[in-house]
Amino acid sequence: MTLVIDADAHANENTAAWTDLAAKRPDWISFGADGGAPVAMIEGRPYPRQDGPGRGVPIGSSILPAAMHGAFDVQQRLKDMDTDEIDVQVMYGGLTIGITGYDDAGLAADVAEAYNNWLLTDICGADASRLKGVATVPFQDTQRAIAELHRATTAGAIAVTIPPVVGERNLDDPSLLDFFAAAEEAGVALGVHSAPGMHLPLPAADRFDNYVQVHLLSFPVDQMVAFTALVFGGVLDRFPRLRVAFLEAGVGWVPWFIERAQEHHEKRADLVPDMKHDPADYIERGQCFFSFECEDSFLELYVERLGADSVVFASDYPHWDAEFPGTVAEARQIAAPLGDEITSKVLGTNAARLYGLDVGALGRVGSATAGASA
Repeated sequence: MTLVIDADAHANENTAAWTDLAAKRPDWISFGADGGAPVAMIEGRPYPRQDGPGRGVPIGSSILPAAMHGAFDVQQRLKDMDTDEIDVQVMYGGLTIGITGYDDAGLAADVAEAYNNWLLTDICGADASRLKGVATVPFQDTQRAIAELHRATTAGAIAVTIPPVVGERNLDDPSLLDFFAAAEEAGVALGVHSAPGMHLPLPAADRFDNYVQVHLLSFPVDQMVAFTALVFGGVLDRFPRLRVAFLEAGVGWVPWFIERAQEHHEKRADLVPDMKHDPADYIERGQCFFSFECEDSFLELYVERLGADSVVFASDYPHWDAEFPGTVAEARQIAAPLGDEITSKVLGTNAARLYGLDVGALGRVGSATAGASA
């Protein structure tokens, strides 16, 4: 049976379980309303914002109804993984995607520590061979981010989330280079992931206040900006063993954007002296990965243009735009014209390489066991 690794799913944070954080910062979170909807309030601001330019997901419909139980109960999550024949699920956060937007970097560091402890112990601990955690770090403070990267990866995190921009800074800002050096040295993958409404100034999201328009633009434009900074800014040349995943934007944009990037590098390389290679080289040498979801009709085109070694499957479970049940079956159908070998790569083995996972040590479908709920 083909190994299936879900390279980008999400955990729904249970902040009530973070008792150490509550003791240290009893007022760090409260609950209020924004745009008429109940939301978390952090530093006096709503997460996610429910109104205005760049607003976040409508909180009342953020979770796919069919995945509602599994979103909050880890044993049901494992059963849902069995239903869809997902062997391993890699989990990013939800609420905590926004911590780089906090004004207080010390608070961001404390929240990151509490979240990472909960994710790696309470959630992934339910079945460590099948559930893998991606740490969050306070990226607005490079030294605090490095410290949490080391702490969380020692505790079992297989990757670290980074935003596409850091306030007014792009990812090639010199102040961030020490973090990338630390990630390369640790051998840990980075996942570029964002969400609108989290008080981060995203490149396109803030142009609209209708969530459909915000969501349509936000994720792909975010990834283009991040790729441009990391490649044309010389970050991937400076750190040639760094692995980066560009997530939740599909793969259709990538062949077009790489072609455009190649033209600019070919004709104006003099303006980007820190970029030493052709844009496609960073993909070919295993530094860049891109996620596709089950309805992505551009998978075949991507493989034709850029090869089959840099694509990873993602479900986005349990969010509103996920497909459950049936996401893996749909993904197999899309991949089938590419043949069994490539299907195996895009559904599992590429993700194992991205995240540095030992395939032989991974859990397989049907291994869910009874235990605590999330």
